[in-house]
Amino acid sequence: MIMRITTTLLMLALLILGIVSWVDYEYWLMAPSPSHYTWWWPEEMSTLGQRSDNLFWLILVMVTVMFAITMGALILSIWKFSAKREDKAVFTHGSHKLELLWTAIPAALLLVIAFSQMSTFAAMQFDSSMQDEDGHDLPVLCEIWGSQFDWRFRYPGKDGRFGTNDDFESVYELVMPLRDTEKDHDKKKVIFLLRSRDVLHSFFVPHLRFKRDAVPGMTQRIWMAVDDKQLAEIMGGREDKTFDIICAELCGWGHYKMSGRVRVLPDAEYEAWVDEMTALQFGNS
Repeated sequence: MIMRITTTLLMLALLILGIVSWVDYEYWLMAPSPSHYTWWWPEEMSTLGQRSDNLFWLILVMVTVMFAITMGALILSIWKFSAKREDKAVFTHGSHKLELLWTAIPAALLLVIAFSQMSTFAAMQFDSSMQDEDGHDLPVLCEIWGSQFDWRFRYPGKDGRFGTNDDFESVYELVMPLRDTEKDHDKKKVIFLLRSRDVLHSFFVPHLRFKRDAVPGMTQRIWMAVDDKQLAEIMGGREDKTFDIICAELCGWGHYKMSGRVRVLPDAEYEAWVDEMTALQFGNS
């Protein structure tokens, strides 16, 4: 009896510790800006943010329910079927029906997740999501380079072409224009090329619900879009509208240094910033 009670209490303590640790991790790690919490996440400000959050909550609820059922069954089994000193061994071959059941249920849940995320995945990553109505690729704003241990952003300058004399670079700060369009979310999209100079990094902007690995030797076309209504509602009173950038992949001893920020500017201010950066880097030459 003492052993059963002790084991049950230990399992309950493990359950509570797991839940508390998980909540603490989500609350502090996933919300780098303490003034903008929505439970564990910072406020979403991208055009796909709500769809991403809906998937997060769907998976969270499913996993939480299954975790509670599994832990409950485990605690019940420990309490109900704990052997007494005088009990004899009982040999059993299990239940094929039960095995099929606990295989079918997780498989069905995985299918629910797979089909639920297909449209959002396509909108985020398919090439067609980064093309105009005529099927042409949208122009690239800048190249994002991850390296030990910083983020660098290379812009094509006023001519809009990389590899020319007016290219310039920004370190730790990604500046992007805010596409002020009322209805057409596609016109809000800003296209980037994501690359790594050395090891695997992960470019993560929590406020925009964007996370993608930067893989050495691979160039990835990616896009982000800020929802101007969300931005005005949440940060309307702030002159400096910035979001945190995090490296979400352990990339070496200086991994902690790989932070940065995204600064969002209206189109006119963005053009003025490009002129300013060009003047700073090239002067009158």
